[in-house]
Amino acid sequence: MLTLPPKALMKLLNHTEIKNNMAGINTEKRTEMLLGILRGQGSDNAENQKELSIIKREIIDQPIIYVGAGTCGLGAGAGDTIIAIKDYLTRNKIAADVMEVGCIGLCTAEPIVDVQLPGKNRVSFKNVTKEKADEVLDAAFAMDAKSQETLGQFQIGGNQPWDNVNNFFEHPFFARQKRIVLKNCGLINPESIEEYISFGGYQTLLKSMREMNGAEVCDLIEKSGLRGRGGGGFLTGRKWKIAQQQQSEQKYIICNADEGDPGAFMDRAVIEGDPHRLLEGMTVAAYAIGASVGYIYIRAEYPLAIKRLEIAISDAKKYGLLGENIFGTGFNFELKIKMGAGAFVCGEETALINSIEGQRGMPRPRPPFPPVSGLFGKPTVINNVETFANVPEIMTNGWEWFSSVGTDSSKGTKVFALSGKIKNTGLVEIPMGTTVRQIIFDIADGIANGKKFKAVQIGGPSGGCITEQNLDIQIDYESLLKVGAMMGSGGLVVMDEDNCMVDVAKFFMDFIQRESCGKCIPCREGTRRMLEILESITTKPIHNGPNSALERMKGVMQLEKLGKVIKETSLCGLGQSAPNPVLSTLKWFRDEYEAHIFERTCPTGTCKELRKYKILPDLCTGCTLCARKCPTNAIIGSKKSPHYIIDDKCIGCGSCKESCNFNAIEMI
Repeated sequence: MLTLPPKALMKLLNHTEIKNNMAGINTEKRTEMLLGILRGQGSDNAENQKELSIIKREIIDQPIIYVGAGTCGLGAGAGDTIIAIKDYLTRNKIAADVMEVGCIGLCTAEPIVDVQLPGKNRVSFKNVTKEKADEVLDAAFAMDAKSQETLGQFQIGGNQPWDNVNNFFEHPFFARQKRIVLKNCGLINPESIEEYISFGGYQTLLKSMREMNGAEVCDLIEKSGLRGRGGGGFLTGRKWKIAQQQQSEQKYIICNADEGDPGAFMDRAVIEGDPHRLLEGMTVAAYAIGASVGYIYIRAEYPLAIKRLEIAISDAKKYGLLGENIFGTGFNFELKIKMGAGAFVCGEETALINSIEGQRGMPRPRPPFPPVSGLFGKPTVINNVETFANVPEIMTNGWEWFSSVGTDSSKGTKVFALSGKIKNTGLVEIPMGTTVRQIIFDIADGIANGKKFKAVQIGGPSGGCITEQNLDIQIDYESLLKVGAMMGSGGLVVMDEDNCMVDVAKFFMDFIQRESCGKCIPCREGTRRMLEILESITTKPIHNGPNSALERMKGVMQLEKLGKVIKETSLCGLGQSAPNPVLSTLKWFRDEYEAHIFERTCPTGTCKELRKYKILPDLCTGCTLCARKCPTNAIIGSKKSPHYIIDDKCIGCGSCKESCNFNAIEMI
């Protein structure tokens, strides 16, 4: 344990060149400098360049410790790690800044802690729990990062690199990624508008407002090929053009941040890690269509994201980037936060509009579509977080640059939330055209615990599954539809050989049925009936007559018919895609359905009520412990004599097997 600041660190802190470089301007002058840069003035000034280097932390006079403190990081214990770090600094009398940043994407490695020493690059450490904090900081301050499990180092300005530490983005998890939307996440202070501006933020917005009209902005976005990242994949620029061409005294911009898919956390991570990128993208869109009011519709279960949005909006107003007559352009734009109550159906754009208007979140018939008649009957553009977050980079680099990434029909990148039975869970941003195999086996490093890959559910509860035979399919809108899947918002849940696909279909159908708004009969009643059929084949029948298997098979045959009716007649996109999980698993895993129907067994043993247990008489000692643990009195036998299980009473809970000390019970 260190008792004084390490000599190497003291030498760095006393470095004359660093001390002289840190003689920056005061806060008031810094604000004026940044405002000048936004006006297009003084960016080449030497004094301003030095100040920008200080804001970007290319030059520092004391250590900075960065902690990934997004929601996922805090869930992994980052809050306790921060306390342990501050305690370490106090005990060792080290003056250092502790900065909370967003999620960089590799959730498996959290809590992630980066250390930047004066004159040195920023180096990243993985799985820094409160117990490991002292050990990691000892090594970092001694400049001995090679002795720790490092993720890599970030090149910061002209600072010195760490010996024997790879570049952070050479890590296998990041090597195949192309970060556009996630460019700043995990790297910058999400609560600092100064830092966002110093890295070029908002400058393109103001340049566009001075040099382009709304129609030209819409045209540029359309040429880029950017498609809505919320699931439908409609061309963003074309949607903007429709709204821009409407004659109305009032227009609206809405960001759909109501991320309701199980396993999806892309929007939350972007907002927590880089909120100003969303604000800038929305402001560009508002200018393009002539909207003066915008709403960010975000679920109330995202308190950290909401907090950072509130800070970002407040700071943007102080800098004159929101409000009236933005930077003298005559353009007015007000941005509001609307918190949703977590209803899945409010992810559908017309249901979302109803909710903002104070009505029950239920879809509306279309046409008219929102760009013609949306919020309060006015032209309204609705895009999700990822779509808006792409806009600043497109405006900065040009439509040709964005269009050069991806496939012929799907341009740019796509952010996915990786979860399930994989080694590296987290958030990835990959170019369109990357294969599913590359995501799972190269980026996510394959299936955890040496298990065999079975399927991946893509597109959330309304999506479909991709099997081993389709692993080499490219990620783009059209290719996924060909195999019964869909892009959706970007949730990607990986399953291994232990997953029962009938149970997976039942899980998603249960979710969809509970979240149905109930407005249209096909969705309300159809999903309920589909769920009942799935429950009937995954539970033990009360009356198992001679025709029971035939009746169950008939029910499964109805699943396909029901699914087609629901898809063709439901009111909204959510209802039309609701049967997808069932139809997809039926198509690719029909043998598992047949095992549940005819053999009344679950091949993976997942469906509890279909499990069968057997007591091995040669190993049973008659201790009676299993009989005492059985909740249904399905085990009988005399003390000190072998017991046996009554199948009709057994509910397959497994309590007997768990309680047996002699391995005398097995699942058959």
